[in-house]
Amino acid sequence: MTALGGATALAELTVPEELSARVPAEQRGGGRDDVRLLVSRGTRVSHHAFRELPGLVRAGDVLVVNTSATLAAAVSGRLGGTRIVVHFSTRGDDGRWAVELRTPRGGTASGTTLPRPGGPAGASVTLPGGSRLVLEEALDPAGSRLWWARPSCDVPGLLRRHGRPIRYGYTERDQPLGAYRSVFALPAPDGAGSAEMPSASRPFTAGLVAELVSRGVLFAPLTLHTGVASTEAHEPPYPERFEVPQSTARLVNAARAAGGRVIAVGTTAVRALESAAVPGGDGVRAAGGWTDLVVTPGRGVRTVDGLLTGLHEPRASHLLMLEAIAGQEALARGYGEALRRRYLWHEFGDVHLLLPRENAHTSHC
Repeated sequence: MTALGGATALAELTVPEELSARVPAEQRGGGRDDVRLLVSRGTRVSHHAFRELPGLVRAGDVLVVNTSATLAAAVSGRLGGTRIVVHFSTRGDDGRWAVELRTPRGGTASGTTLPRPGGPAGASVTLPGGSRLVLEEALDPAGSRLWWARPSCDVPGLLRRHGRPIRYGYTERDQPLGAYRSVFALPAPDGAGSAEMPSASRPFTAGLVAELVSRGVLFAPLTLHTGVASTEAHEPPYPERFEVPQSTARLVNAARAAGGRVIAVGTTAVRALESAAVPGGDGVRAAGGWTDLVVTPGRGVRTVDGLLTGLHEPRASHLLMLEAIAGQEALARGYGEALRRRYLWHEFGDVHLLLPRENAHTSHC
């Protein structure tokens, strides 16, 4: 796969470093829901607190949430005599794992990391407890970041004992795993999960969910286990494992038939739903397996009416999906307002709700 830098309408925007959310909202003096919410209805923009969400959606709307639990996917190791950090991305069907090798910043066993070339094939990484990881081949022949590697141990067990959450340089300090899990996270029986947090759902609290349900808003769960993103090259996502259960497919289809809106919570929910779209028709079917779908404006979306998501880097491939849902003009207006009002970016930052443009009839319904 190749990077998609420059492919979006926002590629030339610059996000100042001070707008990176460096710690979770609850460590900035509030609760998880103490973040700001930018709402785009077409090109009309409004500004809210996230806890105002129940007043911004309608009875009969369906919020589709990703239940994948974030893993402690970073593990220290050695490649020969060199300290490295292994980011465990995705477990393959053959027992191998897609991994990214990183260089620890400052040579420490915790903290942030720097990119390094992958490989070489046949290299053996020593892991805690004497386990080993043998690199076999690059996941993508055109790149060298992610490699398929064969572990000598049970990786979920290794991560539980020795792992820590993946952390990037814009954050201030290491955080406990709980800081990277949402209220919807459900640990999988086989230990599978996401290498990086499906972060759009992070601001939800149990109390906010209860209030939404009391107002007639429905929740539909699905699962998509996210792999390791590229913060440096902004590559499109690699194939990821997903499951849309029959109950969710039925709920989404019923809501749309009744005139309700389907609002995905996070780009992962969009990717899973669109991967489960009925071929050549309307609606969603139960589906699961692997998806390599990349949603673009040219492809469009068929299963969602809106999206709740974080604020993405101007060259991130996720913005192609946002443009497919909201349109180029609405996206540019929203991001211009986010910069002007100094919203915070990244997984601990503020959030953006993209809704369909309201006409004179729907605004008074």
